[in-house]
Amino acid sequence: MINFNGTIQNENNILTPENRGYAYGDALFETLKVSHGKILFWEDHYFRLMASMRILRMEIPMSFTMEFLESEILKTLEACNLKNSTCRVKLLVHRVEGGLYLPEHNNVNYIITAKVLKSDFYMLNDDTYEVELFKDYYVAPGLLSTLKTNNKVINVVGSIFANENGFNNCLLLNTNKKVVEALNGNIFLVKGNKIKTPELSNGCLKGVMRTQIIDIIKSLPEFKIEEAEISPFELQKADEIFITNVIVGIQPITKYRKKNFNNEVAKSILQKLNVKVRLG
Repeated sequence: MINFNGTIQNENNILTPENRGYAYGDALFETLKVSHGKILFWEDHYFRLMASMRILRMEIPMSFTMEFLESEILKTLEACNLKNSTCRVKLLVHRVEGGLYLPEHNNVNYIITAKVLKSDFYMLNDDTYEVELFKDYYVAPGLLSTLKTNNKVINVVGSIFANENGFNNCLLLNTNKKVVEALNGNIFLVKGNKIKTPELSNGCLKGVMRTQIIDIIKSLPEFKIEEAEISPFELQKADEIFITNVIVGIQPITKYRKKNFNNEVAKSILQKLNVKVRLG
């Protein structure tokens, strides 16, 4: 069952060839982790969605308050008998049908779906996790690349490349040949007491978990966080590299080419992240 504009219904009979998200990629989405009825980092997700809708010139309904959308998410979970589970929830907003590249209207529809996750809290996965650069195509630096739209072809092709070549993930480059992010999240590079993550102007996603991790690092006196360009040459010189997103939390990279990495800093930050989740 899904929630389509507030109506709980079967997931069939929703998509038509005229759907603007399908036809033109005219859609945004938020991937949420909801644990036993609690939406993690909901305020950050909500304000990112509102800002993204404004950038894409979508008409934001008066009803789209934090409270309203939260209630719609919880209504969906209840209809799916998932209120007491931990779930991945997708909140997708697309412009209503009509028009070609130029839409006839700026009003929106929304769809909410949910799937069960295994773990309530964030767990450290210290299995082998090898990555490589994906250099077939590049991310354009700029504001649109920071939005969570459904234009994810580079992520799809990169995922196929990783799978065909035995990698767990790939790192994307922008047109300036700087490291931007992983296929499924933001990246952080640890070298000594400095932790770097690409700045938004490089074209990386404005990740909700990225924001949480930056806040945590700022509270640690032993580390300094820097938002700056990351050259591919810096990867093999790093002590640690890890990937962040709201579903897994932190995923340490164990190998890039001939370099093996440890995960001590990632493990420490993950512990503090779980504390933040419990207290939030």
